[in-house]
Amino acid sequence: MLTRSKVWLTNVILAIAFCGWLLGGCTPTSSTNASQSSSSSDNLATQAKPVLTNTSSKEMFDNLPHLEGLAKVELVVNGSPIIIEVNGNDAPITAGNFVDLVEKGVYDGLVFHRVIKSPQPFVAQGGDPQGKDPNFPVSGLGTGGFIDPETGQRRFIPLEIKLDGEDAPVYSKALGRSAGLSAPPVTLKHDRGAIAMARSQAPDSASSQFYIALADLEFLDGDYAVFGTVLSGMDVVDGIEQGDRIESAKVIEGAENLK
Repeated sequence: MLTRSKVWLTNVILAIAFCGWLLGGCTPTSSTNASQSSSSSDNLATQAKPVLTNTSSKEMFDNLPHLEGLAKVELVVNGSPIIIEVNGNDAPITAGNFVDLVEKGVYDGLVFHRVIKSPQPFVAQGGDPQGKDPNFPVSGLGTGGFIDPETGQRRFIPLEIKLDGEDAPVYSKALGRSAGLSAPPVTLKHDRGAIAMARSQAPDSASSQFYIALADLEFLDGDYAVFGTVLSGMDVVDGIEQGDRIESAKVIEGAENLK
């Protein structure tokens, strides 16, 4: 059994590993992804939309899909369904982006390229469109995002965090440990089964990559945008291994809430 100090140390190690693994990492330099694409993190940081610091600036992102209310998405992995509730009430842009990409078929056939289960359960991450190519090495995934065919540009969405008691989320501003808050009172938490967006150091660099929490990960609250939770099929999620593919993804309820 892990002592409190060992659990704390393990979480710190996982947090450092997470920063180094999500879409080019939390630092713009040293990471394995930096060697795969030397300009990946810089591109994400410089091409992201302007940093916003308050909820009133949300209008700058009104051209992005929004989810007004709830929706349910079914992912099929290894022949079994995973049902996800997507929460547009508390994360309308992040949820709308995910549902829109599901509707567009972006996730069909994509790979879970990072699955961390040791030294304790952590995350299963997927959603890099480069994985559509069966010849693209799984070890090279982690830097891609959704390219809008209408504009030819990568779609970026803002970091979207809603705090308890607030009417609207805060955009483009990390509110967790990176901001010195050890336990921010967020509405959508990194509980086991939470689904959230991966991003690089730039707050507004999320695109299509997402991860599912394999355990309670409260030390990520406020720094990464949770937008839903697994309603059923968590046993399927627990069985995901690196290289497993999303056989299909479809909206099974609430598609009319996508605006």
